[in-house]
Formats: sequence, C-alpha cells, structure tokens
Amino acid sequence: MKDVLDELAAARRAMGKGSVPAGDAYTIEVRRRYVAQIDDVWDALTSPERLQRWLKPVTGDLRLGGKFELDGGEHGEILRCEPPRLLKVSWLYGPDADAWPGTSEVEVRLAPGPTGDTEFELIHAAVVGEPLFPTYGPGAGGVGWDLALLALARLLSDGETANHEGVQKSPEGREFIRRSAAAWGKAHLAAGGEPEHVAAAVEATTKFYAPDPT
Repeated sequence: MKDVLDELAAARRAMGKGSVPAGDAYTIEVRRRYVAQIDDVWDALTSPERLQRWLKPVTGDLRLGGKFELDGGEHGEILRCEPPRLLKVSWLYGPDADAWPGTSEVEVRLAPGPTGDTEFELIHAAVVGEPLFPTYGPGAGGVGWDLALLALARLLSDGETANHEGVQKSPEGREFIRRSAAAWGKAHLAAGGEPEHVAAAVEATTKFYAPDPT
C-alpha cells in the first residue's frame, strides 16, 4: 500500500482554464518526477509495445499528423511531436465524439531533471458540459490519469505491466481511487469550486471509479 500512496503523493494537481479549437476549456494538470531518463520516459509514451503495457493497446498512423485509436475507444490526431520533450494529441471519446471535433486535447511535456530523472507534465484541456463536469468535477478525467500514471511509474521502475481492472478491484486500488478523487477535490477547491459542489463531485467520482462491490 505504501508504494501506491507514495505514487499518489508524488503528483501535483491543478485545475485551470485553457482553450482548444472548439473554444474555452477546463484543464486538469498533473506534474511529477519519474526516476528514469527522459529518453526512456519518451519511449514509454510513444512506443506501441510499451504504451499498451501501462495505458492501452494503440493502432493507427503514429506520426505527426497521423490518427490513432486506443483499445478503449479513445482516438484522435497527433498534433505536435517534438522528441523527447513534447507530445500533443486531440483526445476524443464516446459514440458522439466525432461530431464535436476540437473539444479535447492532451499535451505531455518532459524535461530532464538534475540527477538523470525526468520532470513530467500532463495537461488535458477539454470543453466539458452537462452532466459530466457538474457531476464529477475535474476528477472525471483526473482519477483516470492518476491510475494511468501509476501504471507508467511501475513500468518505468520495474517493467511491470498494468492490470487496470485488477487494480480498481483491489483494496489498495480502491484506496488509491478514493484518495485521488479527494486530491482532485482539493484542486477544484483551490480553483474556486463551491465546497458543497466539490464534496458531491468527489463522492460521485469515487463511486464511478470504485463502485460498492456489494
């Protein structure tokens, strides 16, 4: 349990505002450090063989301007690719996603740290309307990214392949989700969220990612 909670504490989370082609957007931002060389982290983000081990299997034309699709249905276009420091993609999901192009983008920035480690920053900007944001707040995407980045940390540290379903059903995984949702609640409050709305959103997010097993 300690290593899982240490990974949770390693990240700094923020909610803000940005823009995407479709207009004004909310952002969820995660910053942390990985004890791995920048080229290793970049490879884990862009190699199909390694990407499937911490995120999901990916197919498509994996180069600048190409389109990709993840096994879970997320898909988009590679908007910027500047090895080994910057990757930006459009990020669409759901049966009606293609009717709303330009509504969601994910950008990852890497920088070499002072001791051979890597500073990692992920920014997901999205136009989020009813009922998603009012119900779940930034935790809707934030908890999912926390789970993915936990899997990335394990891949980089010991080559472990993620079992996302198993993690979400395990006691330590459920505790990770609960604390992740609470952490995104703090980011929501810091961004000016109303306390009652934030509390309800944290509860809804926790139940979504870790429903009562009974």
